[in-house]
Amino acid sequence: MPFIKSRKVLFGAMALAFAMAAPVHAQQKSVAITAIVEHPALDSVRDGVKEALTAAGYEEGKNLKWQYQSAQGNTGTAAQIARKFVGDKSDVIVAIATPSAQAVAAATKDIPLVFSAVTDPVAAKLVPSMAASGTNITGVSDALELGKQIELIKRVAPNAKRVGMVFNPGEANSVVVLEQLRKLLPEHGMSLVDAAAPRSVDVGSAARSLIGKVDVFYTSTDNNVVSAYEALVKVGMDAKIPLIAADTDSVGRGAVAAYGMDYKALGVQTGQMVVRILKGEKPGAIAPETSNKLELHVNPGAARKQGVTLSEELVKDASKVVQ
Repeated sequence: MPFIKSRKVLFGAMALAFAMAAPVHAQQKSVAITAIVEHPALDSVRDGVKEALTAAGYEEGKNLKWQYQSAQGNTGTAAQIARKFVGDKSDVIVAIATPSAQAVAAATKDIPLVFSAVTDPVAAKLVPSMAASGTNITGVSDALELGKQIELIKRVAPNAKRVGMVFNPGEANSVVVLEQLRKLLPEHGMSLVDAAAPRSVDVGSAARSLIGKVDVFYTSTDNNVVSAYEALVKVGMDAKIPLIAADTDSVGRGAVAAYGMDYKALGVQTGQMVVRILKGEKPGAIAPETSNKLELHVNPGAARKQGVTLSEELVKDASKVVQ
């Protein structure tokens, strides 16, 4: 009997040791990231989210299950990805850009959704206001003050009267910016001329349709446009129409200037919100935020190719000069 008893004690000790070790796996958190398309700004958001998670002690392969999928610009694919992540019962889903956020919001009312790089989450019907929503949704907006954007247009092209904008009519954030500019530009002696590009492959032809009708191009953070930016740059160079962007990464790709978000910092800010949720806070108790980390980038070489010369003052004011 003593042998049997000691064996029970041994098995009991082993079970206890296993139970103590088991939480290492049980404590693993799962974060699923979806983006409507891959381009430098949205990729920077994704990388910033992961950086914030790592800084908080969540490491992939140890205590973090990390998934990432791009919809490659297809809203149908975005909906499929959203349903997959919901089926996986992810602890938090991060949706980068408006179409992906809308897809996830339609797929779940329970799993925490943190949106990022969404210009107007209220117009996109993700949240009722920029106060804590009381739902499963919160996130970080990349909304820009359009008055500052118009000021940059005037600094680059002082004589411009007609501002051209290529946009995706199916992307809520783009439509919001378009309508706001349509109202604001006349106050500055300018008008808006737009061309629709429902798909990335339409960007070049939409831009060409504006040749002779506009003095300058302005590009918002429209994901179709940004993902096909080189097509727009070619039109700008061929027709000598300067491009001013809302996305600083576009300056390295050929825009003349941009006053916009630091998207890596936006991603870190988003990731910090995810960490709060992983640690127990309810997304509906966290008010959506907007980043205030803005930078001016300029590209004097692109400016010359597009028929303008940047003032010394503008170049001096830039936080980054692309050569």
